[in-house]
Amino acid sequence: MELLHAQVIGKGKPFIILHGFLGMSDNWRTLGRKFSDEGYEVHLIDLRNHGRSFHSDAFNYELMVEDVKNYIDVHKLDKIVLLGHSMGGKVAMQFAVNYPDSVAKLIVADIAPKSYPQHHQAILKGLSSLNFANPETGKDGVSSRGEADEELSKYVNSFAVRQFLLKNLYWESKGKLALRMNLPALINNVEEIGMALDIDAVFKGDTLFIHGGDSGYILPEDKPLLKHHFPNSKLEKIEGVGHWLHAEKPKEFFSIVIGFL
Repeated sequence: MELLHAQVIGKGKPFIILHGFLGMSDNWRTLGRKFSDEGYEVHLIDLRNHGRSFHSDAFNYELMVEDVKNYIDVHKLDKIVLLGHSMGGKVAMQFAVNYPDSVAKLIVADIAPKSYPQHHQAILKGLSSLNFANPETGKDGVSSRGEADEELSKYVNSFAVRQFLLKNLYWESKGKLALRMNLPALINNVEEIGMALDIDAVFKGDTLFIHGGDSGYILPEDKPLLKHHFPNSKLEKIEGVGHWLHAEKPKEFFSIVIGFL
């Protein structure tokens, strides 16, 4: 089984952070350093088909959970603090259900254990439209971050979202840009992202849900569902932020998490 790539920061109690769909471990580096200053060994993981982790045609929550389990077994981590945002939050929830004895505390950022309709079409279409120049073959195309942003802006209005997506750009070779994520596999399996937890799935450990006041991913009517799956959970709200709550108000997010821990 291939091992997930991770950035490890600090020493202390193991603290694993899982990014969202089309994200990567780099998105959490600043907060990861802050958590490490509080006495945690922070593992910023790239999930399969994301960041610097391995690519695979297969992609679903059970596979991602097993990838994380393999990672903690190889690194001999026990009683982890587990934090996941969005898709990473779904992985974290399923991991806690499958391996409750491995999780000391669970933190889920702006996602509920319910089903979500597919809503990444424009983003995936935009990323697919990025035809990169290749100096070796003389192929014309996108050859700078600015050009990539310009092309992506035809599909994604939000500058902040485009900047988040374009963190996936890297120089594959001299003069040739590429995307780190395995875009074809993610497109082929995109329906998996919205899947709900099984109705019988329960984790009785300490759980914190944090949601953005302007996000809409967790609604007031979801509270009974959170309690059904996570009976020992509480819900905190950060006002004035959307889905990327940890990036928009990192100080408030950090404070809530540390208070819970």
